[in-house]
Amino acid sequence: MVVEAGLIYRTTREIRGPLLFVEGVRDVAYDEVVRVITAEGEVMGSVLDVSRDWALIQVFGETSGMDLNVGVRFTGETLKIPVSDELIGRIFSGSFEPLDGMSSPLSTDVRDVHGGVINPAARAVPSEFIQTGVSAIDGMNSLVRGQKLPIFSESGLPHNRLAAQIARQATIPGREEEFAIVFAAMGIKHEEAEFFREEFEKTGALSKSVMILNLADDPPIERLVTPRIAQTIAEYLAFDLDMHILVILTDMTNYAEALRSISIAREEIPTRKGYPGYLYSDLATIYERAGRIKGKRGSITLMPILTMPGGDITHPVPDLTGYITEGQLILERDLYLRGIYPPMNVLPSLSRLMKDGIGVGKTRRDHADVSNQLYMAYAEGTRARGLVRIVGVVGLSERERGYLEFADEFERRFVNQGYYENRSIEKTLDIAWDLLSMLPEEDLIRIREEYIKEFHPSYRGRG
Repeated sequence: MVVEAGLIYRTTREIRGPLLFVEGVRDVAYDEVVRVITAEGEVMGSVLDVSRDWALIQVFGETSGMDLNVGVRFTGETLKIPVSDELIGRIFSGSFEPLDGMSSPLSTDVRDVHGGVINPAARAVPSEFIQTGVSAIDGMNSLVRGQKLPIFSESGLPHNRLAAQIARQATIPGREEEFAIVFAAMGIKHEEAEFFREEFEKTGALSKSVMILNLADDPPIERLVTPRIAQTIAEYLAFDLDMHILVILTDMTNYAEALRSISIAREEIPTRKGYPGYLYSDLATIYERAGRIKGKRGSITLMPILTMPGGDITHPVPDLTGYITEGQLILERDLYLRGIYPPMNVLPSLSRLMKDGIGVGKTRRDHADVSNQLYMAYAEGTRARGLVRIVGVVGLSERERGYLEFADEFERRFVNQGYYENRSIEKTLDIAWDLLSMLPEEDLIRIREEYIKEFHPSYRGRG
């Protein structure tokens, strides 16, 4: 896979954590793969920075005990991985080593993991609905094939469970056989890795998935490579094999932390909260590889998951992610503490491409109107909930008490659902109508009268 070429340099002048400073080098390129030769064997690395006669190398492995007399061989190649349809059902590490006890994949088709983003002029507009089986997503923040829709969470919230549930349940209605998952986890604990492996194996999701797992004690450079390996595999499956791929990346905050630590080691000038100034463009090189391409049948839909430190949505990682992607799904601690799963606050959540993926022939003709009415009614209910803290329930008007009850029931019956409960879009919309029937019919101002007459529980079975 990597060409063993070039001289062996023994001019390492400094070892700083996972970084090696090598002097006197010639004809070395950025991102070039390196072999570091020690008394115990070889360790792979990558060129992180290069100048006229020196190179900065990030080692994929442990450097403790390594001395300055190590040999450094520059291969003249960037990191490439073999790709084939036999990757489906496999589990790999962040450096693409097998974790499932099987042999390393073999293929004559190798791809550079540092692939380019999709040309905006070649992008096709996403317009087809993906059913996740989660009502808060499908009903009010619908995911569309080719979309980039992140999940913003906090430490301690069940974003990992939600990621596993989406991976297990996501389907393209009517074309399930063409759908596959590329799941990449970065900087996770050993017990989290075991959770994902057991969940995928137990539920059968692994048979349609490729898993890449980078652990918290793995080298930081692996964390930077992991999502790029995932996107490279997804690009092959989608644009070469015409498959529809859902890529789930968790946790992008861990990725950004690794990027920051390496930036600090390189003594770069930091910007907001110590992150490098190129954080935005770096995230874009990952996110913008997802989408649809004109003339290609396959597609890549991306759901990056990131934890917001202290729940701060203005933190650089969620802030910049929001600029690159097409919406956000926000998990909230208050809902979680009240026993709601998934604890998704639908009011600040948004899917900017939802309108292009729902309606006649895609979900159901009443979908958009029902979603708009739910937003309006739930907003009224949460406003009434705020008033309760000031004037108490007795101080509310009859109308406000009705919307307060609606908000409680909306969270309990629509947002809340079982971890193994897979709802069809029809089931989700029927639950929504049952909730809307709690309100006076004259208050349903966001729904066309013809839909009320057809779907409202009061009219079912008539005529």
